[in-house]
Amino acid sequence: MKCFIGIDLGSTTTKAVVMDENREVLGRGITNSRSNYDTAAAVAKQEAYIDTRFTLLEREIAKIPDAAKKMEVLLADLERNFRKTQFLEQLKDLEQTCDLNITGDRFAGVEGQVREIMLKIFQEIADAAHDIYGPNAERKSDFFRDVAGSRFMRIAEEKAKEAGLPYDLLMNVYDKAIIDVENRPPEGDLRGKFMQGLEFLMQENPNIDVDKDALRAAVNATLDIELEETYVVGTGYGRVRLPFPKEHIRSEILCHGMGAHIMFKGTRTVLDIGGQDTKGIQVDENGVVKNFQMNDRCAAGCGRYLGYIADEMNIGLHELGPIAMKAKKVPRINSTCTVFAGAELRDRLALGEERADILAGLHRSIMLRAMSIIARSGGITDQFTFTGGVANNESAVDELKKLVQANYGDVTMNISADSIYTGALGGASFAHRAVMG
Repeated sequence: MKCFIGIDLGSTTTKAVVMDENREVLGRGITNSRSNYDTAAAVAKQEAYIDTRFTLLEREIAKIPDAAKKMEVLLADLERNFRKTQFLEQLKDLEQTCDLNITGDRFAGVEGQVREIMLKIFQEIADAAHDIYGPNAERKSDFFRDVAGSRFMRIAEEKAKEAGLPYDLLMNVYDKAIIDVENRPPEGDLRGKFMQGLEFLMQENPNIDVDKDALRAAVNATLDIELEETYVVGTGYGRVRLPFPKEHIRSEILCHGMGAHIMFKGTRTVLDIGGQDTKGIQVDENGVVKNFQMNDRCAAGCGRYLGYIADEMNIGLHELGPIAMKAKKVPRINSTCTVFAGAELRDRLALGEERADILAGLHRSIMLRAMSIIARSGGITDQFTFTGGVANNESAVDELKKLVQANYGDVTMNISADSIYTGALGGASFAHRAVMG
């Protein structure tokens, strides 16, 4: 099977999309960006290929009598258990890498004690894997570093206190190891992981009313399909660092314009707010870019800015939107510059302003800046598509809708749950076009 791949190497996340000969999206993958761009691209692509296998597996399961009506549950349970298997594999890698780092003078006299504590920490995390990836489990993040790291820090603090050892001693071992592990894409036998995931699923559902041998055969048939990496196109903030030739690279503007067009055929105006920049893009009926504007100085009002605000408030990035939605009023924030925003934020909190109100004001200031960029690109015409990671922030979306309504009246505003993949989707389309015409 010919595969056409788009990779969007952003400043905060790297995304990949796999498309087939018929321009159908088969898989999507995402990972935290890191200093090793080659690895980020490889991991995102690997995740997209795994997602592709699940798409193909759905087609195989549909052939099994009585399985089609249970399709959604079967695939969700299988993927969840596959992820648990993958998590345990990376956790073992992290444990072994930590063990190698327990050397040197700083561990003199406590080396054995530290190794024993580390063994207990990783055993506790491994024992919790079933709950972490349980049927109704909620995770704030699916990235390995976030899932494993939060638990490591909590358990390590407790164990260090019990043993009378410095907490920093354990964290230094972890911090060094996690970088090495992140720079090694998960390996292992893909077929073995799928089969292990299937076995986990059957253990959870011993009375599952589907032919178990047929399920195993469906997994094997899926994994027997050869995925040919026909052409790859890269884009994004770090595209010049992508590990393939320059003729395989397209600009973010072109890829986001085309990606938005593929997702919503009627798109004429695109707003993309990424980690480092904001882009207002005008496209024609074919998704070809006619005009665009970008923020011209810094990452003010972009994803990085929101991350900085989250750090200042000691909350998760994903919590900003829900908290801001609880605001009773929306104050005017004077600065969207990360240099000054922290000081203004602290001053407002010290004066007794509500955190939710301040965050609502911050989101509105970001959207005001975005509206200015859109206006310079040519304004908003029906239909309008919002892409990038910030499109998943409900407060940002709410403020944008209000501003669009106030300035342009009733226009169709498109937002997809897959908006973060828009650039990679455009890249995959250009890859397809390079071969298929």
